[in-house]
Amino acid sequence: MRKLFIFIIAGLVACSQKQNEENPPQRPNVLLIVADDLGFSDIGPFGGNIHTPVLDQFSKQGMLFSNFLRVADLFPTRSAVLQGNDNSVAGVGIMSEVKYPAVANLPGYSGHLNDQVVTLPEILREHGYHTYMAGKWHLGDENGQIPSDRGFEESFTLQGGEVTMPIKSHCRHHK
Repeated sequence: MRKLFIFIIAGLVACSQKQNEENPPQRPNVLLIVADDLGFSDIGPFGGNIHTPVLDQFSKQGMLFSNFLRVADLFPTRSAVLQGNDNSVAGVGIMSEVKYPAVANLPGYSGHLNDQVVTLPEILREHGYHTYMAGKWHLGDENGQIPSDRGFEESFTLQGGEVTMPIKSHCRHHK
């Protein structure tokens, strides 16, 4: 169970707008899981031997994406997943907590998601989705850089070693 918790710790959840019982949702729910220290074939949906019954069921009901290459560290990978560009285009060539004088003034190395990119949760919110995030952020911690500024309606994140804002779920299971 510990391994499972580790890779579910960083994810994006987007739920379609609330619908009544007579009018089922027209749009799918989206669950994006970004995993620390997990190999491609570790979990059940990709042939692994770690027991992951919930993920196995999700994979049967939804779509699996298997053509994504991670960057050397998780924070630039998280950046690439959230905005669909090279992490340096988004300004996350380095982590904000680490300063390298040689690249300090280069635009791709600001250490936070810059305004040159639009994030997936920003797009989903524009299309009526509720967006939630739980886990590590490390994509900026100043005003204008936190998850709520980049499209997340609510978040429960690790920022600068502190846990911030608890999530309240508005998602409902639709049959």
